[in-house]
Amino acid sequence: MIDVMIIGAGIAGLTAAVYATRAGKSVAVVEENVYGGQIVNTPEIENYPGYLAISGVELSQNLYDQATKAGAQVLFETVVSIELDGEIKLIKTKQNTYEARTLIIATGVKRRLLDKPGEAEFSGKGVSYCATCDGAFYKGRDVAVVGGGNTAVDDAIYLSNICRTVYVIHRRDQFRADQVLIDKLQARENVKILYDHVVERIDGESAGTVSGLTVQNVKTQESAALSVSGVFVAIGLQPNNQIFEHLVELDENGYIKAGEDCRTNMPGIFVAGDNRTKDVRQLITAAADGCVSAVGAVGML
Repeated sequence: MIDVMIIGAGIAGLTAAVYATRAGKSVAVVEENVYGGQIVNTPEIENYPGYLAISGVELSQNLYDQATKAGAQVLFETVVSIELDGEIKLIKTKQNTYEARTLIIATGVKRRLLDKPGEAEFSGKGVSYCATCDGAFYKGRDVAVVGGGNTAVDDAIYLSNICRTVYVIHRRDQFRADQVLIDKLQARENVKILYDHVVERIDGESAGTVSGLTVQNVKTQESAALSVSGVFVAIGLQPNNQIFEHLVELDENGYIKAGEDCRTNMPGIFVAGDNRTKDVRQLITAAADGCVSAVGAVGML
């Protein structure tokens, strides 16, 4: 029997593991991919307290080492279902079934898809959702970034250091990103911003690689073709909560309903990080959720 089971080894989940183990409880973290979550794809973090700058990989490694040194067990397995047996939570993975007294859901979010012709066909062949992962493949070439939030602007800034030309395609007439990032982007001479534009389709060659894309001006309805070798999609996030919809209450956008106490509508089940209802989704708020959820879970034992 595990005192605190945590699903997800991102910043929220690993922080929860640190606090729960330091309280003397048995803790297991289940993660289907790599620990660290979305932040491992960020080359430089400048807004996390205590660090002038740190990479996402380094921050994730530090937190993973901290959690495991404290005694948390990290299980690299895929959760397929969760059931309740009275007050006991049964967490089933592809390999095992675990019993837990309390549960913290910290599964985070994933990138939204464009859902346009050519996206699925050229995914991994010119269409990417991670600029830091794939940007190096497009050194000296022309690429496009789709989106207008922090991630899109940050991706475009990163790519501008590698690529010849970076087109930024945003459906609105102004960005939603932080002003400091917008200022950096607008200062790059090889960045061309297309406001009020959306992607109609992604075009490719017979060899199975991207050759360009067609965009449309949402105000004039005029279409234009851009010649690019890569398209980086950064249009928002989708919470990874599908398997929990029968277990806890979700809002209309699929986020688990919970306040600042991180308590769901089910006793003994907490949620931490970007996959809960909240106004601000940042590293620091994910870490805060990890602390709050762990303290709440420990308090029930």
